[in-house]
Amino acid sequence: MAEVQAEQAIVNTENVAQEVLSHIEREREREIIARRFGLFDRKETLEQIGELLNITRERVRQLEKSVLARLQASAEAGELPHIATVEESLVAELDELGTVARICDLSARITAENTRTDQSRVAFLAKLSPKLIVIEDNDDYYQAVSLLHIRDEKHVKADVSALVAAIKKAGEPAPIEGVAKTLGGDSAETQALASISKNLATLNGRWGLVKWSMVNPKNIRDKIYVILKEHGKHMHFNEIAGAIKDSDFKRKDVTTQAIHNELIKDKRFVLIGRGIYALKEWGYQKGTVADIITEVLREAGEPLHRDEIVKRVLKSRFVKETTILLNLQGKPQFKRVAKATYDLAEA
Repeated sequence: MAEVQAEQAIVNTENVAQEVLSHIEREREREIIARRFGLFDRKETLEQIGELLNITRERVRQLEKSVLARLQASAEAGELPHIATVEESLVAELDELGTVARICDLSARITAENTRTDQSRVAFLAKLSPKLIVIEDNDDYYQAVSLLHIRDEKHVKADVSALVAAIKKAGEPAPIEGVAKTLGGDSAETQALASISKNLATLNGRWGLVKWSMVNPKNIRDKIYVILKEHGKHMHFNEIAGAIKDSDFKRKDVTTQAIHNELIKDKRFVLIGRGIYALKEWGYQKGTVADIITEVLREAGEPLHRDEIVKRVLKSRFVKETTILLNLQGKPQFKRVAKATYDLAEA
């Protein structure tokens, strides 16, 4: 039964688009709509269509607007039955997705292949549907569809803007449930709104500004940072490489050597043991074991027992205790001032 229902949900967007176009009497106008909306091939500009039809860019725009208005009126009057069927499917999907969704996500649910042409047709058919509103793709929004009785375009954009502002104010990525609570909204609806914004990104269940590396790592260094941050403690570079390959990052085909090279270059990462790295923000600092011992004694301002020195050094270095003791006993910058007690030689 489930398989039958899934099959019934598939919409043949090509047939529906052809049916809609058949209601346009003039061939030139059919050509304009088909090419402007990319119903059978890539979308074309006003200039491209104007050159093809030997008319001005402005005339193409006027005809497109006029024909679209007539089609929308016909759909409203119930004269395009196939539009009503598609609209019913889209409304059902939007109810499940949170009342608003990207065209690509809707197309994935109601078409067989979800090609770019399928997506263009879904956007076109949604634009004709009386119960829906289409948000066009621009610098801030992905092309999306919303249930008109819930939000018109103005209110969709206002709610998305409020969402972006709330996340920006938080200053760090957060689960959508927390963001929704801050805004006093529903989690599913808040996530749906977030998904249509080009200013937001999500990773590992948290949402943030697209410029934040924790949700939108742009290079290997950012990915290493995210892995260490999520792990919460030091890792060997081989472990980091494995974690990147197992991650949800869009591009994760990086070599272990490339990762090691980036770890060495980036000041955010500190080598704290043989091939083992941690984040500088955790309190680790660069330098040899002898450098760390020097810093420990300098901060103490007094001689320390070797056990205490070992304890403090191990907070910032992942090395064997014997390595620390050998540095204490063999480096000229340290002197023993009492039994198993050491200070800086310059002190």
